[in-house]
Amino acid sequence: MSEADEGTRTEHPRTALVTGASSGIGEEYARRLAQRGYGLVLVARRKELLESLAEEIRDIYGTPVEVLPADLGSRGGVDAVAGRLTADGTGERPAVDLLVNNAGRGDGGAFTEQDPADIDAMLELNVRAVLQLTRAVLPVQIARREAGEQARLGVITVSSLAGEPAVNPGGSVYGAGKKFLTLWSESVSAEVRGRGVSVTVVLPGFVRTDMTRGVQEKGLPEFAFVPKEHIVRDSLRAWAAGRSHVVPGAQYKTADGLLKVLPRSLVRLVARRMV
Repeated sequence: MSEADEGTRTEHPRTALVTGASSGIGEEYARRLAQRGYGLVLVARRKELLESLAEEIRDIYGTPVEVLPADLGSRGGVDAVAGRLTADGTGERPAVDLLVNNAGRGDGGAFTEQDPADIDAMLELNVRAVLQLTRAVLPVQIARREAGEQARLGVITVSSLAGEPAVNPGGSVYGAGKKFLTLWSESVSAEVRGRGVSVTVVLPGFVRTDMTRGVQEKGLPEFAFVPKEHIVRDSLRAWAAGRSHVVPGAQYKTADGLLKVLPRSLVRLVARRMV
């Protein structure tokens, strides 16, 4: 399917649920999906920002937008969103064609100096919530496909290239969590590929968002950052093509390739010198 075809409205009322939609990459997903004809379910903690974004999207694109405030770092928040994802379209709420797992947090620092509560909270949001939400939506999507529905269905999960190096000093928990997401997502993609559902994992490098403000303040050169528009564009194209894995940005595609072929001992040495 071409990008032009993907942006054409069909008789099927396509719906996407985007987590972490109040800013950054999540907000960009919301805008681009609305532009492509999707109705939206926007999820984030900050209700006021969600409502403002929803109103703007309705005005510009005329697409239905549902606001679902939830803290995905809490079990109650995950349960609320998972409940929305189990809607199969037979009731008042439309079924979700595309789940975008974008919400996350990037706490860093030496492992022995991190607050255990912060570690738990990061794993709850970055890992557990993603697994639970995906587990909620995939069986519904598979059942819809088996019932003859032709809409494109599936999941996009935003991971990170930070999980790819052999070691990640100063970001050990974050990097390990993202590596888990990448391996898990590619495995699930293989499991559901023959059932008409696409699962894609996205591995961005540096991008200018609220979560990377500390990195931006270090004065990295502009070429180190990939625009969020490119991340969303490339990931939607990859998902539409049924690809399980995408690394946006030529510089990070190169880095990803090098990480796969360089000796782990060399990668470890470089990482240690950067601490």
